[in-house]
Amino acid sequence: MARVINDTCISCGSCASSCPVDAISQGDSQYVIDADTCIDCGACEGTCPTGAIVEA
Repeated sequence: MARVINDTCISCGSCASSCPVDAISQGDSQYVIDADTCIDCGACEGTCPTGAIVEA
């Protein structure tokens, strides 16, 4: 199951640079994860300083 980014995202971009499949991009107000591209590796979760990335 893919991960999602919740409202505590501060749009720092650390998650996007850690994603091996480029599933994370800047959305309108925060970063978003493309569920179809996400391979659920969890690499992004550990890089988020606010803990905004959680399992969907």
